[in-house]
Amino acid sequence: MTNYLDEFPIPAELLPPRLFGLLSPVGTESDLRVDVTTRFEVDPYGPGREHVHMIMALASDQGPGDLSKYGETGHGVVYFSQPDVHEFGEIREFQPSVSGLDYIVASQGGGSFFAYHLAEKVWIALGLTPRVLGGDAQKLVYDDLSLPEFGVAEGEVSTEYHYTSKRNVNWSMSNAYLRRYLWMRGAYGVRLFFYQTLLPDCVQIRDLMQGETHIVLNPEGSWYDLDIREYEERLLIQVWAIVHAVEPTLCPEPTAEGLVWPGVDGAMTHARADALTATTPVHLNDQFLERYEQSGFFDTIPAKVGQAWYCSPSYLGQWSFTDCVRLGRNMVRVPLRELYKPKPDREILHAHAHVLTPEKVAEFDPSEEHIAGKTGRLASELLRFGEAFGAIGQSFGDDREPVDIVGLSRTEINANGWLHYPELVRLAQVAPLEMTEQAFLSRCKSIHEIWQKIPNAFLRNLLVRAGHTRADIKDLGSLKLLQALTNVLERLNGDGEDLDSFGAGTDPDDLTRRNAALAPLFINNELRIGDAHNAGETLAQLESLSFDIASVNQGFGKALDHVFDGVIAAFSHMNTQAEALLDR
Repeated sequence: MTNYLDEFPIPAELLPPRLFGLLSPVGTESDLRVDVTTRFEVDPYGPGREHVHMIMALASDQGPGDLSKYGETGHGVVYFSQPDVHEFGEIREFQPSVSGLDYIVASQGGGSFFAYHLAEKVWIALGLTPRVLGGDAQKLVYDDLSLPEFGVAEGEVSTEYHYTSKRNVNWSMSNAYLRRYLWMRGAYGVRLFFYQTLLPDCVQIRDLMQGETHIVLNPEGSWYDLDIREYEERLLIQVWAIVHAVEPTLCPEPTAEGLVWPGVDGAMTHARADALTATTPVHLNDQFLERYEQSGFFDTIPAKVGQAWYCSPSYLGQWSFTDCVRLGRNMVRVPLRELYKPKPDREILHAHAHVLTPEKVAEFDPSEEHIAGKTGRLASELLRFGEAFGAIGQSFGDDREPVDIVGLSRTEINANGWLHYPELVRLAQVAPLEMTEQAFLSRCKSIHEIWQKIPNAFLRNLLVRAGHTRADIKDLGSLKLLQALTNVLERLNGDGEDLDSFGAGTDPDDLTRRNAALAPLFINNELRIGDAHNAGETLAQLESLSFDIASVNQGFGKALDHVFDGVIAAFSHMNTQAEALLDR
């Protein structure tokens, strides 16, 4: 393509950054954002003034173009004003264009009001979906929901002009998608623009003016029209130009073809993976899952099948990982053939970025429990709690079902897993060994919130049935209610009593005696509000749980395991005591 910077009369080193950019070609990097329509002004009547009106059209040749053929550079919109119609069907063949060229952004204005939308041909050809940002932004954003890829194209939908512009308008587009569209159309992306600014007086520009106070440089058939004049002791420059800026070539995209996987001989391709008959597993660090867990667009619900926990991310029925099985604390095993099943290459590349070498895999203990397994055990203990304590309550006329007590239903979990329990899904998200203290404290809070659903009123009713007065227990919170109830059960079981003796006798110590089995619940409660304390208090709480705090130098992952196991053990102890009483 033409080197516009070399051909432009003003030396490139004197050009303002915006004009330099308007005259420059667009590179092939896929992560670039390319301006495709601009209506911009700053300090419109002051010394720092700068104006840009730019639209992008599609041209079949690579230029340079003849500026005289295009009047749109002056207005900065595809269609100025509106058709003047006086007869029926007069605009039957109406096809807005940029002097016969298609455009990227449809724009219309009449001097005061301007409107902008991504051209219909563009969003339909690329399969984009629009969404609206309201408020002061007033923007349209187009996404490719098949991948997903967000913010493929975006820009303001309207502006007004009355001496000054109400808002600047800028439409930008992903370079990868813009080039794909140009490639599909076999066309170049062409900027048609008007630019104005004030420049400091300098010798190089004065030489162009040849001693005149005003000069217009517009060679016949040229791609530019340059107006330079003296203005307020500076030089006012105005440029009208047509610049072929984007070639119809695709951006280089990373591909999953030819990847080398540790432990697998040779490069892997889709065809080779599809032909695999023997199971060829690869192992990934489970941080591979974080990208999907942190976005509401993906389904990352863990599922237990037999003794295995599956964690296969999927996206709205468009694509899915399959047969991803958790192994050990922080490892995921997946067959290579399943990994290469239909999905965007970038997802396979994402998995490859987290692949573990055989030497690294050997460092993992495959029998060590992972975060999903711990969450599953906690859910199981809560279900036991609801059933056991619900049975005790029902014997005294309290008809609460287990789901009313713990907020979980065994029937629902057996039928649909954790589909309707997002709090369990969040708790089971990746917990790396090197997790930060704040992430650790946040997870402690999540653990507490899951069992906190147990109604205090239910626990108080059981203690009243055990012979304690409401006056004695009215100020007890959930933790002390659970502790008192556990003390009652331990006393009855120690005496070999059955359920009929539940309220036969009381012991004031039930309400005050500390129960070591429930200590993890109390400590987890302190940790969940750890944000309000000094960092040193976190370590003190962990020490009180007999945790070796020296290991937190590498992260708080093991600390989370220790606390989690303690909470599960506390509920297991309560459930065992309740079931022992019921079994007599």
